Amino acid sequence: MQFVESFWNTDTEYIALIEDLLENSDLIKLGEITHHHFTTRLTHSLFVSYVSYRIAKRFDLDTKAVARAGLLHDFFHEGRAEIAEMKQGSHNYVHPKIAVNNAEKITLLNDIEKDIILKHMFLTTKCGLPKYKESFIVTMVDKYCAIHEVSSPIKNIAKTRILSYVGKINPVSN
Repeated sequence: MQFVESFWNTDTEYIALIEDLLENSDLIKLGEITHHHFTTRLTHSLFVSYVSYRIAKRFDLDTKAVARAGLLHDFFHEGRAEIAEMKQGSHNYVHPKIAVNNAEKITLLNDIEKDIILKHMFLTTKCGLPKYKESFIVTMVDKYCAIHEVSSPIKNIAKTRILSYVGKINPVSN
């Protein structure tokens, strides 16, 4: 995710769209929550937000809605066990609702932003299809980022272990 950070924090157009959100202490606390085993919820959200923003920009879509909702799509502090205790449904079904409620406490959301946040898990829940192209973009980027966040560290761990093992093999001389 460092490659994304090296771009987003120097992209002044992007920063202008989200800088007020980055001043919120509750949102920044997502940086303390492990997400997808190898990253934080804040890093994941920035990754989703920035990649989605770049795609939306390329297709002349609502970059502001994509950047902001991408950042807010996982704006919840509860873990899976806490969400299960709520008995309102699965983690995938409940966390977008919590994220919208939390987002509405810190900013005014337009219809596209609400749809992005509420529907970003539509592939695994019965929350309904997204209404906007922007929602589909954030959903797909969210899945891409999640896969990348899990697979890249695992690939690096496997590579290190294989190289370590190969280094211990003694060549056989004839």
